[in-house]
Amino acid sequence: MSDDAVAADARPSPLNDEHVALGATLVPFAGWSMPLRYRSDIAEHTAVRTAAGLFDLSHMAELAVLGPDAGAFLDHALVGSFSRMAVGKARYTMICVESGAVLDDLIVYRTGDAEYLVVANAANHDPVLAALRDRVGDLDVAVQDRTDTTALVAVQGPRALEILRSTPGLVAEGLVELRYYAALEGTFDVDGEPRPVLIARTGYTGEDGFELFVDAASVGVPLWRALLAAGEPFGLVPAGLAARDSLRLEAGMPLYGHELDLTVTPYAAGLGRVVKLEKTDAHGRPIDFVGRAALDARAHAAPARVLVGLVGESRRAARQGYVVTTRSGAPVGRVTSGAPSPTLGVPIAMAYVTPEVSAEGTALAVDVRGRPEPVHVVALPFYRRP
Repeated sequence: MSDDAVAADARPSPLNDEHVALGATLVPFAGWSMPLRYRSDIAEHTAVRTAAGLFDLSHMAELAVLGPDAGAFLDHALVGSFSRMAVGKARYTMICVESGAVLDDLIVYRTGDAEYLVVANAANHDPVLAALRDRVGDLDVAVQDRTDTTALVAVQGPRALEILRSTPGLVAEGLVELRYYAALEGTFDVDGEPRPVLIARTGYTGEDGFELFVDAASVGVPLWRALLAAGEPFGLVPAGLAARDSLRLEAGMPLYGHELDLTVTPYAAGLGRVVKLEKTDAHGRPIDFVGRAALDARAHAAPARVLVGLVGESRRAARQGYVVTTRSGAPVGRVTSGAPSPTLGVPIAMAYVTPEVSAEGTALAVDVRGRPEPVHVVALPFYRRP
């Protein structure tokens, strides 16, 4: 399929013309036309690990939660605790259904006393928006969809802070001191007029980095160009979905539709820490959030399957859906994500396996197109930044 065909059949990013000018390979992704790569997957991956990459994340869903009951609403609608979260903080969380299965994983930013920003995966925009609105009930809160009016770009890599500090027109007091999973309000100058920008120190690559939320129509393109120009002396390159996926896999970060879906609970994914069964309201009363009863039962039960890391001992990489077996050939699980690791130089994968073969060091195999390839279990993540 040609780039033109993709652009015609899928929704373009606000930065689409910039990607075309840079020679990006555009592909359909979650209903959007997004850059898969610009030149080389490995070069873009390596740039993020050693310098920095610039990503267009405008396909992500941005949902504002507003009103006096916004915090209490999120405490009820999601598995985490938000009413006591400080303004300027961010939290990784999940939205579950009554069975405890994961509808999506999210990042929630508290942007004001009665205002939060919920960022969901692009593919889950509609179900998450519908679920949030369905859970409002009698609470004094509104859920606004700001996806169409928001451009989201990310600078990820060890030189990300230097690049933001060197970008003309970008003003963000307190940027150096900004902690991981926190956000601040800044401005970016467009034709002499300061425009608001929300800068968050979050990311999906395993490196330090920042995500910048701006108005799509007036700020997205000039900010992208300014970051690209300011970052060039530091080794920054534009990076696409392929590099983003290999980076998040090395960092052991789940991807919805792979490690997470409606057959998985947070506990099975090794993410039970995000479930706050003990959360209470301002009066100390337990909060009954959606999925609580099922998750409480799962928290104390032995898991049927466990998410593990696998490192290949041959050169052939496991891929999603491949069967994991013992070395004698008995099926024990299935791969959720897999690829060669540019950083480690070996094939890596995440997989759900039965508990008895989940210990670190366990020798297993993966059926790669009819041939068993040896792997062994390792602790996640595969990579941690220095």
